Amino acid sequence: MSIQVIRPGLLATIQDLGRYGFQQYGVIVSGAMDMFSLRIANLLVGNEEGEAAIEVTLMGTTIQFKEDRVISITGGNLKPTIDEKPVPLWRPILVKENSVLSFTGCESGCRAYIAVAGGLTVPEVMDSKSTYLRGEIGGFKGRALQEGDMIFFAKENDDSIKLKKMLQAKLKGDFFAAADWYVPVEQYMSKKSLRVVKGPEFDLFSGKSQQQFFEQEFQITPQSDRMGYRLFGPSLQLKKSFELLSEAVANGTIQVPSDGNPIVLLADRQTTGGYPRIGQIAAVDLPIIAQLKPGDRVRFQEITLVQAEKLYIERETEISKIRTALLVKKTSFKTNG
Repeated sequence: MSIQVIRPGLLATIQDLGRYGFQQYGVIVSGAMDMFSLRIANLLVGNEEGEAAIEVTLMGTTIQFKEDRVISITGGNLKPTIDEKPVPLWRPILVKENSVLSFTGCESGCRAYIAVAGGLTVPEVMDSKSTYLRGEIGGFKGRALQEGDMIFFAKENDDSIKLKKMLQAKLKGDFFAAADWYVPVEQYMSKKSLRVVKGPEFDLFSGKSQQQFFEQEFQITPQSDRMGYRLFGPSLQLKKSFELLSEAVANGTIQVPSDGNPIVLLADRQTTGGYPRIGQIAAVDLPIIAQLKPGDRVRFQEITLVQAEKLYIERETEISKIRTALLVKKTSFKTNG
């Protein structure tokens, strides 16, 4: 069966972990802005971590379920409700047929992820279901979700079916039932400090600009999207002008154009860039900036590459522990089922 889009809201797209292996041909990676939240959302419903989910931005998205299905909602708290009753985050939820899920506001963060047990049956383009809006490929017809769209579910696995049966016993006439347990996650939405490794051109900036980069605040401007966040703050200037050949960029690369206002490249970034790269956000902190919105202020904190690698390993260890804990839960379903 499927879900139907009643209202698309500000922006809702289908995203997975991205389209890798094609950047040499100019094809961007795309994928979820907050990959941590997407991975946990899928683990909660028994999917592979990289399965496609719906990425909801800020507010307004409303969808109706055409059959009973286990879902999870992670990421920012966009005040989700099912038939006007608040829904908890970071746990499995059984939604009854014909129930309506709405995102009514933005309490914290910027983006939420809806994972559905079994996944979504949209075609893969270059090994990914992610939507690349500018290229009009992937996802649902290569575009943002629109009113009336019907997105079909893939087949549930055995663990998801057992989870559904467990939650059905909790329904008691309600439109949904949520598990009593949840994944306790670090509340990264409240953090405004981003850990950054110096970029290849950091030393080409003036001493004053280097100091301001790590000591002053920057504000996210309304001219920001999935491709990149434009920041406003102290003007960062080079010691002297020079011509830079187009170089490879990554998720979290911080470029500085001639106006001195940094741009943080994100999920829909280009494959190469010609502006000097003053810094690179540590991978572990990419979910933090993904949950910030225009008007929010950020600071950059210098760390070394070795420290960034250590933080990455710690985050992957954390996810591995969550994966193991959820396997234990699945074993308890089999034992008690």
